[in-house]
Parts: sequence; structure tokens; C-alpha cells
Amino acid sequence: MLIQCTKKLLDELKIKPVEPPTDVDRLFSWHANLMLIGRKKTLVLVNDRNRYTVVLFCLKAKDMKNIQQLMRDVIRETLQAEGIQDEFIEPFFRNEVVFSKTQGRTFVARMNKACENVYYFQEDIQEETINQIELSKRVSRLYAGEEKGYVEPNEEMYKDIAAWNGQPIFHTEAVQLKITLQLEKHHICRRVIVPIHKTFSQLHTVIQTAFNWQNEHLHEFYILNLAGKPIANLVATEEAFAYARDEIPMKMDKDVKLSEYLPNKMLYVYDFGDEWKHVIEVEEMINDYANPCPICVDGEGNTPPEDVGGEGGFEYFMEVLANKNHPEYEHMYSWGRSQGYESFNRDQVNRMLKNI
Repeated sequence: MLIQCTKKLLDELKIKPVEPPTDVDRLFSWHANLMLIGRKKTLVLVNDRNRYTVVLFCLKAKDMKNIQQLMRDVIRETLQAEGIQDEFIEPFFRNEVVFSKTQGRTFVARMNKACENVYYFQEDIQEETINQIELSKRVSRLYAGEEKGYVEPNEEMYKDIAAWNGQPIFHTEAVQLKITLQLEKHHICRRVIVPIHKTFSQLHTVIQTAFNWQNEHLHEFYILNLAGKPIANLVATEEAFAYARDEIPMKMDKDVKLSEYLPNKMLYVYDFGDEWKHVIEVEEMINDYANPCPICVDGEGNTPPEDVGGEGGFEYFMEVLANKNHPEYEHMYSWGRSQGYESFNRDQVNRMLKNI
């Protein structure tokens, strides 16, 4: 694996660069720069073939001494987090790490742009870890200009790894869920396919995206038995444990995978004031899902605006919108739009699901 470093990084590593091999495949070649974020040393790696970006944060002297293995580990963990299996990642690590100088204006410009993006999205940094997986994934999902038009580095990385291995790289189990918002007078539902290795915290994000909720309130899940009684309560905050009931085990939703409770029926509650209840039913188990991200396959109805006042408030909202002569129509229409009320658009939902 070839790492082409800026002078600043080479000086920090105290490494004498070698002449880069002439036959290296660009898929296994990276440009690297060292930058400061909040006075903490941050290493940015940008793949030469596809511009996929990997970020290492808060590097200390001891980390610099072990940088070769650290780079390998972080690249591996980030690609694993993309859902790529180990067998397809191994080619990245067959050869030793070689350090050379940066080369080529194009590659340096790409690296500099990636560093700008990392700096811009530094609010995503997780202080307690070196490997910034979520930040890496976010930056790698930003459109990048190429001669052939705009590309998404993560999608290009998937294609490149698949081409190198000569076969599709995503094979996972998934579940198709029907999620229905419980309302007396309106039918609002979404059908989504989600890999079963995702956590309930990630399912929360999928539901928020599919229903166009704004993620402004607390949420929780209930796992139900065949009689419809709760057998587990999955929550989003540690504070929730102060209100735990002895008869229902409580866990953090980020620590529980979907596979642990399938095919149980579930209840997702969002906004404990308006109390929007969503019934989640398993429609189909999929043994060979060839997609790294969840998708929305169907849906009906428009989600109520945030803070509309529960089902009663939504009924009044809909009553006003149905009458353009109503004295509150203009205000209610504008307010609804500001609260995210809009028509269901499956293509838009799937574009957002690709990037969460």
C-alpha cells in the first residue's frame, strides 16, 4: 500500500520517503496530509482511484510511531463499516506500507479538497476515538467533480473493489418492514428494506428519513410478543433508565441489532408530547441483499408536521388546508412547510437514505 505524504506529514513521521513504485494500482494508493483541528493532529487519507476519504483524529506521538498499523486498521474498520466483507478488503493489506512524497497536481488538489471537507464537517468528530468512521463516511458521500461528471467517492470505491475482486461485494441478510403511523382517520405507512446487522438506533434514523420527521424529539422502541405485550424497551438516552419498569428490560437502542429481535412485531414512539406511534411489522426476510444501505420501496400518505399537537392538532391542520378560504389557511400552510410537511417522495427518501 502506497501512502504519498505531504512534507509536513513526512517531517512529523520522521520518515525518509522512497521513490514510489511505477506499477502500483491506484486503488491501493493514497495521498495523505496532516492538519490541525482544535489543536489536535488529524490525518486525512484520500484514495487515488476514487477519492474515498479516511480520517484519523487526535494522533499522539505514540500513534505516529505505530502509524503503519494504525492506517491499516483504520482503513479496514472504515470499509467494514460500509458493510464490505473482510474477504473483499484483504487486497488492501497484502503488501507492506510504503511512504513517498505527494505527486501530481490533480491528486494534491483532491487531497486538499478532502481536507477542506473534513474541516467543514468537524462537528461530526467523536472525541474519544482515533478512527472517525462517521466523518469519513460523510465526507466520502459528497459529490466530487471529475471529467465524467460528478461522482460519489463511496459509490466509486464499491465499484472499484467489486471490479478488483471480480464479483459483487455486498451480500447480507435484510428485512422488509412495513411501518404504519397509528392514526384513526389517515393511512400513512412506509415499506423499507434494512440490513439486519443495523442497530435500532440506525433504524430510528431510517424511520425519521422515510417519514420526513425532523429528529427534534426523543424516541423509543418496544419489542412485542405474539400477544402484543412489550418484552423489551429500547431507548436513546441514559436518562431513560431512571423511569425503567422492572417487568420490561430496558436497553440502549444503539447497542441492539435488528437481528436480535426479528421477526417480532415492534412499536416505535416518536415525540413523547405528540406521541406518534408507529407499528413495525416484518413482511419478508431477505437472505441475499446486495445493497449497502436501506431503501424505501413503497409508501402512502404525508407525515404530520412536527409539533402540530398530536392527532387532534393534525386533524385541525388538515381541515384548514382543505379550505383555501379559511382565515388561517396562509399561516397554516407556511407553518406546515416550515415544519417539514410535504408530499411523500420515494426517490427523495432513497437519496437521503444513501447518505445517512
